Order: sequence, then C-alpha cells, then structure tokens
Amino acid sequence: MPRTPSSPLLLAGLLATAGVAHAVRPEQFDKIVPRSLPGTARQWTYVSGAAELALAAGLAHPRTRRVAALATAAFFVGVFPANVKMAVDARRGAPAVRAATLARLPLQVPLVLWARKVSRSAAAG
Repeated sequence: MPRTPSSPLLLAGLLATAGVAHAVRPEQFDKIVPRSLPGTARQWTYVSGAAELALAAGLAHPRTRRVAALATAAFFVGVFPANVKMAVDARRGAPAVRAATLARLPLQVPLVLWARKVSRSAAAG
C-alpha cells in the first residue's frame, strides 16, 4: 500500500484551499450536494466550506491537531456521498469527465488515512 503523507500543515492547506473555494465558487459545489439533504444546496456548500476552514485551523495548531485530525477523517467520510453524486451525475457526460469523477472516488481513502496518520502523530508527539 502506498504511504500516506504525514504533514499536518499540508493537510491544513488542502482543507483551507477547499474551504475558500466553497466561498468563492459555490455554484461548483452546489451541484454535488445530495438532494436528499434538508435545506438548500448553497447552505450545505457554505457549511461544508466553513467546516473545512475550521478543520484547517485546528490542524494548524499543535494543541488541537489530534482532535481536528480525527474530525477531518470523519469529514472526509461524510462528504463521500457528494463524490458519489458527482460520479452518478457525470455518467452521461464526456468520457474524460466520467473518468475523472470515478477516479476521485477512491481518493477519499488516502485522505482519511492521512488524517488518521496526523492524529496518531499528534497523539505520540
């Protein structure tokens, strides 16, 4: 199995970038919010972006890193249905788009493992 990265600041940067993207280009994220969720897609886009920013801040600070990393792993699991919806919606799209959305699905696994590794490192150190 390939090694997952261990840098908490790199993970924080990834989450912060995604969080800002949710605020700057919300329409891109609105499309992948599962319709079964209550409220509007835009509300979920903003809430998930704010959560990513909060997780990034927690990962950046050593005192909150362990808990934030565990919450990040849970977050990555929680947003997986949006990735599934994106792949389902793309099934009639261009082959390159279909391939990209399908390839994204297994990428959640290394993200979860990365967050768990950061949590274990924070607990040990």
